[in-house]
Amino acid sequence: MADTDPPEVILNEAAHRFELSLHDALAVAEYEVSGSVITFTHTVVPQVLQGRGVGTHLVRAGLDAARARGLRVVPRCSMFEGYMRKHPETQDLLADEGRSLLGL
Repeated sequence: MADTDPPEVILNEAAHRFELSLHDALAVAEYEVSGSVITFTHTVVPQVLQGRGVGTHLVRAGLDAARARGLRVVPRCSMFEGYMRKHPETQDLLADEGRSLLGL
């Protein structure tokens, strides 16, 4: 995936997921919202899209949306959890449960 042509991540609120379609394959990051908390529950990146940064694009889009909506984050999905561990600048988004999951 070229940096000059970033993939478009679509928020599909009806399905409670962020979607990225590329090369006829669909990657998704599923979430649930309860009050002011968004819980990222599961991310699926088809094998044909793996190793292209697709998961990272989904995570960034999800976290950006959470920040824009003023939501606190619980990263139940290992992809979100791993990203937030490696990127402390995102940890201000964590809900108390999310902080506990990350051991913070």
